[in-house]
Amino acid sequence: MNPTATTTAPGATAPGATAAERVAAAYRRIEEADRPEVWITLRPRAEVEAEARALDARTAADEHLPLAGLLYAVKDNIDVAGLPTTAACPSYAYRPEVSATAVRRLAAAGAIVLGKTNMDQFATGLVGTRSPYGEVRAAHHPERVSGGSSSGSAVAVALGIADFALGTDTAGSGRVPAALNGVVGVKPTLGLVPTTGVVPAARPYDAVTVFARTLAGAVPPLAVMTGPDGADPLSRSWPDAVRLAAPERPRVALPREEDLAPLSGRARAAFRAAADRLRASGAETAAVDVSPLLEAARLLYDGALVAERYAAVGAFLAGAPEGADPTVSAIVLAAADLPAHALAADLERLDRHRAAAARLLSGFDALLLPTTTGHPSLADVRADPVGVNGRLGTYTNFVNLLDLAAVAVPAGEADGGSFGVSVVTRAFDDQVGLDVAARLTGEEPPGPLPDNGVDLAVFGAHRRGQPLAHQLTGPGARYAGPVRTAAAYRLVALPTEPAKPGLVHVGPEGGGAVTGERWTLSPAALGRFLAALPAPMSLGRIRLDNGSTVLGFQCDPHAAATGTDITRYGDWLAYLAAGAER
Repeated sequence: MNPTATTTAPGATAPGATAAERVAAAYRRIEEADRPEVWITLRPRAEVEAEARALDARTAADEHLPLAGLLYAVKDNIDVAGLPTTAACPSYAYRPEVSATAVRRLAAAGAIVLGKTNMDQFATGLVGTRSPYGEVRAAHHPERVSGGSSSGSAVAVALGIADFALGTDTAGSGRVPAALNGVVGVKPTLGLVPTTGVVPAARPYDAVTVFARTLAGAVPPLAVMTGPDGADPLSRSWPDAVRLAAPERPRVALPREEDLAPLSGRARAAFRAAADRLRASGAETAAVDVSPLLEAARLLYDGALVAERYAAVGAFLAGAPEGADPTVSAIVLAAADLPAHALAADLERLDRHRAAAARLLSGFDALLLPTTTGHPSLADVRADPVGVNGRLGTYTNFVNLLDLAAVAVPAGEADGGSFGVSVVTRAFDDQVGLDVAARLTGEEPPGPLPDNGVDLAVFGAHRRGQPLAHQLTGPGARYAGPVRTAAAYRLVALPTEPAKPGLVHVGPEGGGAVTGERWTLSPAALGRFLAALPAPMSLGRIRLDNGSTVLGFQCDPHAAATGTDITRYGDWLAYLAAGAER
């Protein structure tokens, strides 16, 4: 059995269940699990059931709702209209009239909120215990911590209550809980999911994240939430040159043995096993010195960047409000007297670290790291709350500081607790990270996550395994399946080097159907492709056998007259195979 494979969660409903049936199953699972510390606010069952019945009526009327009936939990620093937002501090609570942008987009797609989840107060912590609403225990190891700060969200998914859950991530809060509860955590490029309606932790480095039991379960809600928001000055759009797929043989950087010093021997073995699975899938790996990244990670708490946390909630905590966690208050209030020049100096250091990270990742598609250093017990954290918490962020703290993306996936167990690894990529290479992570989980790669791709049909030398396929795979085009034209085309073999066919529209008289491949590529890649297209080829709309059209290669009729008609083969590869037989 693949040690990263996820199994059907307890209480999970069967595919095809109505929203009302899914809600009933979720509330049964809440009772069975008996984990009240997971929730800060749980919506009344009757209220959620009524919303589910209304949703079922909309889907019965053929309304398009891509997330229809999926149930999710929301970390309690993200606004849901009508429910209190506490950020795990009762005296901070307010009741928003408008949901966060991410939540509004999910609601419009048909997803249903179950409630608000417990968290490390003000998203300051990676343990999941810094909350007056209770210490959140790990889903499968209740004597151990759940990880934080998105503790309740990860556990709600791991226990099979929610289909997915929202967290936030500044220093690893969307990844450490994933590792410690055996689920997937996707931390997108900063700004892709707007943070409007999210209580800030360190505003420039905050991200909304998704937990799910599989990559396939995480990507659809993430895709729905992604997109710029005029109310969020840090929101971003996909660039025109975004890569939509990892290469067939991705190059993945690994840490050196000395960079794994914080891990136990068994955890190192679990990490090596994950690297072995990547290599077995066809990936190429090489060790690099990641110590510059780990050094950058220390800037988040040990330097002046912690002033961002004071800017977020320092004035509130300075009043010693009731229910404030003493460890959180100490961290935030310590930044009150930091001089402005110290912050300016650390921002300059951060720029240098970003440049160093770019050099380190040059020539690689991704970096594989342990998600965290171990799975501490609740007693460990009580004995050393600051030290244990700091160690958990060893491999996560730098990611947002350096504007990188990451996907955390399960990788078995070590030392009696859960173990996970993370695939780290450059900004906007989110889909590349998902593709590499899928090699670890054994899933079909979900996606593409970017929504700005353009479909292109190819019929000859650009198909998979053919001599010009690299012109598509090089810029990150994604194979999207076979296509077949309407019976109105001729296929001719052209006298070119390398050999390629030409597709000519001739109408139903004398034409036939031709098979090919559909690829999705970025607008910038399509533009470069078109600019370099040699005569007699051109791009135009091609009608398919299902009546739709797609952009694809066509050949000038006059040039096609010099070629050999091979329409009877119906496929360039079939023609090549017949020639090989001859």
